[in-house]
Amino acid sequence: MAFRLKLVPDHTTFDFFRHQVLTFGFSVFLVLASIGLVLTMGLNFGIDFKGGTTIRTESTQPLDVGAYRTALAPLNLGDVSITQVFDPNFDADQHVSMIRIEAQAGDEAITPEQMVSIEEALKAADGAVKIVSTESVGPKVSGELIWTAIWSVLAATAAILVYIWLRFEWQFSVGAVAALVHDITVTVGIFSLFQIKFDLTIIAALLTILGYSINDTVVVFDRLRENLVKYKTMPLRDVMNISVNETLSRTVMTSGTTLIALIALLVLGGDVIRGFVFAMTWGVVVGTYSSVFVAKNIVLFLGVDRDKDKKDPADKFFTEKVADADN
Repeated sequence: MAFRLKLVPDHTTFDFFRHQVLTFGFSVFLVLASIGLVLTMGLNFGIDFKGGTTIRTESTQPLDVGAYRTALAPLNLGDVSITQVFDPNFDADQHVSMIRIEAQAGDEAITPEQMVSIEEALKAADGAVKIVSTESVGPKVSGELIWTAIWSVLAATAAILVYIWLRFEWQFSVGAVAALVHDITVTVGIFSLFQIKFDLTIIAALLTILGYSINDTVVVFDRLRENLVKYKTMPLRDVMNISVNETLSRTVMTSGTTLIALIALLVLGGDVIRGFVFAMTWGVVVGTYSSVFVAKNIVLFLGVDRDKDKKDPADKFFTEKVADADN
């Protein structure tokens, strides 16, 4: 007999809505706290959104941030941030730094002449240093990218709202979009709290979180719709509990396997993609939580009109075809 790993029993009877006021209240608190963090602490915008130049250096000698800063001071580059990058994958003699320089006057972040002066100044402070990569974005382009990122997230959310509304009922669409807003807001709040660099890769992660979160929500919504027909007289709360329990194994397996891959990337992927992977990892956790304790709670609060005899168009078409064949 083949061995089958079961993380969740075939039949579970968890009451996911036993403490619905507390769970939903906790979600509201997280959203409000995240908004407060963004308004008070702000986001640590990367070069994509702030404009300027990021220079990545490597050296075989121990990094002296103070020496780097002293060497660059006479160049009058404005706001210069120098941080040492740590990664378990680095060699013992591999010392990496990230130098962020604010946008300069005009549309260009850093001119070629300034880049040559920067490299010479760094070599004067550390003869073994070398510049391995540079990334420059002008202030005009960075402003356009901010609005493009905002509109992309709003457009994706609006498209999901319309899809859920057409596929299910308006109560389901409100619950699904509320869960998505919860996921995105809390994720942005985490980035504000820990001041993790927020750039275009994080926007890509947020859009991916939208898709992942709505996928899990739709799976439970589909089962809920089936059970509403199956258990016509059962209270909505009990039907929801049955639906979540019936899809629990699928949810745990999907989220668990995704987290295994993401945690491996988070530990071994290096600092270049760490922000993206962190956003994805947190998004999987909070998205799985919100699909039950936000989306379903809102549907439960709003209620569902179970008196209407609504059928899926595909099911109606199939039924009519079968009836014609019998006749």
